[in-house]
Amino acid sequence: MNDMEPRDFIRKIIYEDLESGKHDEIVTRFPPEPNGYLHIGHVMAICLDFGVAEETGGRTFLRLDDTNPGKESPEYVQAIKDDVHWLGFDWGDRLTHASDYFDRLHESAIELIRMGVAYVDSLSADEIREYRGTLTEPGRNSPYRDRSVDENLDLFRRMFEGEFADGEHVLRAKIDMASPNMNMRDPAISRIRHIPHQNAGDKWCIYPMYDYAHGLSDAYEGITHSLCTLEFEDHRPLYDWFLDQLQPEHRPRQIEFSRLNLAYTITSKRKLKMLVDEGIVSGWDDPRMPTISGMRRRGYPPAALREFVRRAGVTKKDKLIEMGALETCVRDVLGEEAPRRMAVLKPLKVVLTNYPEGQVEHMEAMNHPADPGFGTRQLPFSRELWIEQDDFMEEAPRKFFRLKPGGEVRLRFGYIIRCDEVIKDDDGNVIELRCSYDPETRSGTGTSDRKVKGTIHWVSCEHAVDASVRLYDRLFNEANPNAADDFHSVLNPNSLEVVEAKLEPALAELGSGEAVQVERLGYFCKDSRDDTDTNRVFNRIVTLRDSWAKLEKQAFQAQN
Repeated sequence: MNDMEPRDFIRKIIYEDLESGKHDEIVTRFPPEPNGYLHIGHVMAICLDFGVAEETGGRTFLRLDDTNPGKESPEYVQAIKDDVHWLGFDWGDRLTHASDYFDRLHESAIELIRMGVAYVDSLSADEIREYRGTLTEPGRNSPYRDRSVDENLDLFRRMFEGEFADGEHVLRAKIDMASPNMNMRDPAISRIRHIPHQNAGDKWCIYPMYDYAHGLSDAYEGITHSLCTLEFEDHRPLYDWFLDQLQPEHRPRQIEFSRLNLAYTITSKRKLKMLVDEGIVSGWDDPRMPTISGMRRRGYPPAALREFVRRAGVTKKDKLIEMGALETCVRDVLGEEAPRRMAVLKPLKVVLTNYPEGQVEHMEAMNHPADPGFGTRQLPFSRELWIEQDDFMEEAPRKFFRLKPGGEVRLRFGYIIRCDEVIKDDDGNVIELRCSYDPETRSGTGTSDRKVKGTIHWVSCEHAVDASVRLYDRLFNEANPNAADDFHSVLNPNSLEVVEAKLEPALAELGSGEAVQVERLGYFCKDSRDDTDTNRVFNRIVTLRDSWAKLEKQAFQAQN
């Protein structure tokens, strides 16, 4: 963080704690549950947890919150580690799991029973819900709430030994069934699940609940500041209650901040999994997905995501941020670091009738117009070229400065050409333009003072590389798809368009993870999964301009 930048409210707290001597070192944690892939909403938490520790010379734990076996898998664990690393952060030797502490959590549960503040409840799940009450009505005590300590200890031992079926008993905290905070109405501590654990194996058939395990795991790791999103604010009294009862050596402090909600996306892991399972997207890493792996595959640079959350800021108020804000960050980063190339997405053939057959010239092209350090490259130029279909109109309006019958344009890094003849198929579709070139107008030679208003890009037919190019759009048509009764109803049917494009030869040599600006068309990269030497597949990362800006502005105005 730049010392000149104002500190957000979390950083103010952390720096005050350091300056006052309350803490000698800041220790944070990023604790995702490995039940799905990380998404854009997690980027804020990752950058905050790791960022404040880095800024202060502290440490950050990557802790897999694996308390819910059956929904977790090694695939998700690996994806989480890959995503955090890709964003630019490292946990060193501080990779931990909630399951690492199952023994300690079990002993603490026994201690709570001995203290008389935990009991084994034999109500069914439906009965527990009934007894819990509502937001306007207090709950009722379970008839099993006053079991003796010895009976509770015996039942809990038998739960651990596997004597009972799933759901037959549950260990609950004895707090207050009349509390206005529903989380304090005798919450569950541990439940029976006869299912192997992806990290702990088959040792356990009882597993701790998140609210119980989370705060104590923070304490075991010496976490100073437990940074959570706002939905955990009303869980904080319970977080503190367990710490008050058990008095661990280290006392973490929970602080909540607003979620990062991005327009035209959903971040519910359940809904994202539905998109994958129903085949609406190709996988968790589909470039239309708001997952970190999807954005990585699409070609978003990690610096753009970090800059996005920096600009969004850390606040206490939930907000819906325009997709254009993220794409602006992508453009800002790639605009500086991406070399320029040429490609034609919707090809129309141009034949230069007065250009010598078989001749090939090489045009010197700049790799970056604003940075000579990127150098130049040689573009092959021949008699037959590909141009964009949109760069020609047979009946052009007055201010159409591209190619038209009898009209002239400059070919980027090449010559001025004139359209002399339009060739059509039997259905009247334009399939070829016969043009002539002016040999005195080659770019960079200074041999002609002729000027034309339009410049278009091109690719030599003889040297073009064939590729499938995927053009992505918003996955949803509504700014807030979560507000829809069924998110399926607001899916954008045009979120993916595939075109068969013609690329300049240099694009075939593009490395994996490298991005380029295709002049006039946007930023592109090879698809990391599907591209091969014999089947070129490219993704459009983002357009050069935000075509959705007006629509998003209208949507946000309507909401506000």
